[in-house]
Amino acid sequence: MQYVDSWRAVAAATGAADRGAAEDGVRLAYRSAGLAEPEQIVWADSPKAAVEVVEKLVGAGRSVRDEVRTRPWAEERRRMYDELGPAGWSSLWSATGAQLWETTAALAERIRTGVVAALAESPEDETDVRMVLLDAVLGQHDAAWLAAFDGRGDRLDGLAEVARHAGWWWPYERTVVISERPETLHRDEAGRLDRGDGPALSYRDGFTLYAWRGMPVPAEFLAELTALTPERIREEENAELRRVMLEFYGYDRYLTESGAEPVHRDETGILWRIALDGDEDVVMVEVVNSTPEPDGTHRTYWLRVPPSTRTAKGGVAWTFGLDGDAYTPLRQT
Repeated sequence: MQYVDSWRAVAAATGAADRGAAEDGVRLAYRSAGLAEPEQIVWADSPKAAVEVVEKLVGAGRSVRDEVRTRPWAEERRRMYDELGPAGWSSLWSATGAQLWETTAALAERIRTGVVAALAESPEDETDVRMVLLDAVLGQHDAAWLAAFDGRGDRLDGLAEVARHAGWWWPYERTVVISERPETLHRDEAGRLDRGDGPALSYRDGFTLYAWRGMPVPAEFLAELTALTPERIREEENAELRRVMLEFYGYDRYLTESGAEPVHRDETGILWRIALDGDEDVVMVEVVNSTPEPDGTHRTYWLRVPPSTRTAKGGVAWTFGLDGDAYTPLRQT
């Protein structure tokens, strides 16, 4: 578990790279792969800037990513698999890399998408940018698989050293291009990019990604969230952006201010339905906590339930994984 925690911190690290340590790691990775050390190491302020540098390189030689990263990883994985057996390897991966894989892979893909969007002005450009991105070693965002091998041999030490101290990097025969880490990173409890008042991810050169609970959104969209009205929410044609607006505004507030009428009520609560053009209905159950707060008041909760819900009891039952007929609580809390 100590390896998972340390590599989780590496994946989320922000701020200036330790350039000296990262460059030492690059040289070690080349030596471990049986390659001559690179003649020059060029730094860039973001993955976007690094792609621009790579596109202008002259005399860098071919990519040696396979020798530096792909082949050593595959051989170490095969060695560990043979040593531990199928069950042992599965257990090791479940306890280490699997804990980090989903969030780091999703973040890396968002960065790739953002770089393509920032640099590609035509379909041909997009192909060229994606080809350059294929040459990248992901540095800190390779944390998931590096966690699985931490402490189990020294062949990957160079890759691990770069990952601990820098962002993505591009290895070529004579030249290496390395990106700085992000300056800021904001995520929700599920590890998704998330920020309502600015970029969720930003680099020192101004390359930024905006997101709300993992969903990419335009910067100007976030700027208007604080001035939302029910009318503006209804007018939004993009269904995904409208959902973001509703989450930010608050379903209960929207229901109250839009003059919505309840569609059903029973002993468990009140069922509300918001009809949205071009999207599924938003259905909520309003329930009151029977246990009083310290000041004697009873707190109201809003539970989002499937659009097919027809009764308040059915909605509350769904939150417990039951159907309405099976939901007969002995005591409400």
